[in-house]
Amino acid sequence: MIIFGPLLVLVGIGFFCCLLFTLAVFALPFFVGLTIGTWAFHTGAGVLGGAAAGLMAGGVTIGIGQLALAFVQRTWLRLLIILIYVAPATFAGYSATHGIAQMGISSPAWQTVFAVVGAVAVSITALVRFTGMALDEPARQSVARG
Repeated sequence: MIIFGPLLVLVGIGFFCCLLFTLAVFALPFFVGLTIGTWAFHTGAGVLGGAAAGLMAGGVTIGIGQLALAFVQRTWLRLLIILIYVAPATFAGYSATHGIAQMGISSPAWQTVFAVVGAVAVSITALVRFTGMALDEPARQSVARG
């Protein structure tokens, strides 16, 4: 029994780190969904209405980004769209890693080092996930000629 306690703690920490990492990658859609959901709840939509509005707003935010990447052909504009989605993920990754590092590391310099490494890891993951969901070339339908 004494072995299961620390093992469960490690599994729990791993689960929450994975969840935190995923939320940090999708920081902008999560923030938009949370903001719209809270606003809807406070304007009288209720718990279910606020949750539905938040989920819808987060999904629309991801959809807008994907459509923008699919239809925009200029490279600099595509990079700007990607930056709009990756920058909040970088900040969230830094903050989350710094918070976790504060619990286990006493040196502020090493806390910052680990936080920067976490921010870089979240940024790269956000970049890969966000660009991986988009189409490689503009989604245009050609007319079938017969």
